[in-house]
Amino acid sequence: MEQVREIKQVAENAAREAGAYVAEHLNKLKDISYKGGINNLVTDVDLASEKIIKDMIKSRFPSHSILAEEGGEEPGGGSYKWIIDPLDGTTNFAHGFPVFCVSIGVMLDNEVITGIVYDPTRQELFSAEKGKGAFLNGERISVSGRRLVERSLISTGFAYDVEEKFDNLKSFQTMLKSAQAVRRAGSAAIDLCYVACGRFDGFWELGLNPWDTAAGQLMAAESGGRVSTISGQAYDIFKKDILATNGYIHSEMISLLS
Repeated sequence: MEQVREIKQVAENAAREAGAYVAEHLNKLKDISYKGGINNLVTDVDLASEKIIKDMIKSRFPSHSILAEEGGEEPGGGSYKWIIDPLDGTTNFAHGFPVFCVSIGVMLDNEVITGIVYDPTRQELFSAEKGKGAFLNGERISVSGRRLVERSLISTGFAYDVEEKFDNLKSFQTMLKSAQAVRRAGSAAIDLCYVACGRFDGFWELGLNPWDTAAGQLMAAESGGRVSTISGQAYDIFKKDILATNGYIHSEMISLLS
């Protein structure tokens, strides 16, 4: 338990430091490149943020494995694995739209045990530890109590290959007609944290990667929500689709999205 607390503290410090760097470079981009298509951006800030986080991890836990969005897999010798998204919402960041964050999850034996999501533009730090709840800037958070989709604010996102394998447009149309409103902010990690603190009542998305959801899905679960695949199957961060809700509207959303 002592090591888990230390891991969480290092993750929080890394997220804050990387987030401060990201915020400092908003609207000051020097380099933008593309990976796997015109919609999938990577910036010099993504890479620098990732280095900040990795350096802090390796200085304290050199044997831990790392899976990061930009650098990929770095195997280690222990049971811990850090899942890093150094800048979730890169397209937003590249356009100066202030919805982005740093996301860090830590796995022990294939289970996410702690998660940190830091939004530097709002100075909001979301944190969660398996079995111990979820928090926003140190205050415990919980999901909303809305029980009908028609009274709910729902969020979603679109994969980079939206017109191909992960077409979310039909589901988006269905939810527009069914929910009170649907939002598309552009950061899965923030969407999941907003479910956790009750700002959103539900969230679904297709075509995700482990670094998109590792921390956020723990936040939603630890705040009293429910997390599954869109079809209602058990979720893990290596699944490509996710449904996270306050629990009350979960079955209704599964029916609407099926």
